[in-house]
Amino acid sequence: MGNVRPKKHLGQHFLVDQNIAIKIVEQLTLHRGVKDVLEIGPGMGVLTQYLIKHPEYRTTVVDIDRESIAYLQEHFPTLGDRIISADFLKTDLSKLFPGPFAIIGNFPYNISSQIFFKVLEQRDVVPEVVCMIQKEVAERIAAPPGSKTYGILSVLLQAFYKIDYKFTVGEKVFNPPPKVKSAVISLVRNEVEKLACNEKLFFQVVKLSFGTRRKTLRNSLRSYNLPPEVTVQPVFDKRAEQLSVQDFIALTQLVEQNTQQ
Repeated sequence: MGNVRPKKHLGQHFLVDQNIAIKIVEQLTLHRGVKDVLEIGPGMGVLTQYLIKHPEYRTTVVDIDRESIAYLQEHFPTLGDRIISADFLKTDLSKLFPGPFAIIGNFPYNISSQIFFKVLEQRDVVPEVVCMIQKEVAERIAAPPGSKTYGILSVLLQAFYKIDYKFTVGEKVFNPPPKVKSAVISLVRNEVEKLACNEKLFFQVVKLSFGTRRKTLRNSLRSYNLPPEVTVQPVFDKRAEQLSVQDFIALTQLVEQNTQQ
């Protein structure tokens, strides 16, 4: 079988630089002794070929592109039934892995944010993620409070993971070259097992706060109908991007104590 055609509607940009592929795979630390690694969107196996050289962990790959699946089955027969033809976003991961697993991949740029939201849902069983994504998204996820790019994903991911911006990747190492630069980042699960607030409400408060990021929190969180004696507190004069993860936890506690929602 020949090469797989990159498909625009799947956001495919195949990495063709072997040195970068090796470098990405080397970022995996197998945090918390994890033995299973799931690669998302392997394409023609540029990362897969280096992943399977590691006998200390078991590699499974998942791809929505049937042409890629056929290519992988032909070129990586040792993976057998660990080549999964499915949409990662719709996959019940508990059926694939009985225990924790790490995630690696050159994520399709058009669904990278959705992949991270799924990772957040699975945070108790995903101790580590190593991925290549659009540089702009990588910077956003790693951004500190106060930065213009700091946003919903920054807060939610930083609440549960240590984010490390590893290196920038130019456009020319892909087929076809994307119009933007890329970057490799790693997410390593931190020690926070549970936030010191209602986690579901925390997610809501963060999303609502950034929904109108130019406004103060007093305006952004108006729908909670908080009493005036609460909203006079200085935190409500701030905008979402000025709050750290800890600030958002404290804010969620305030909302929880003063609303019947």
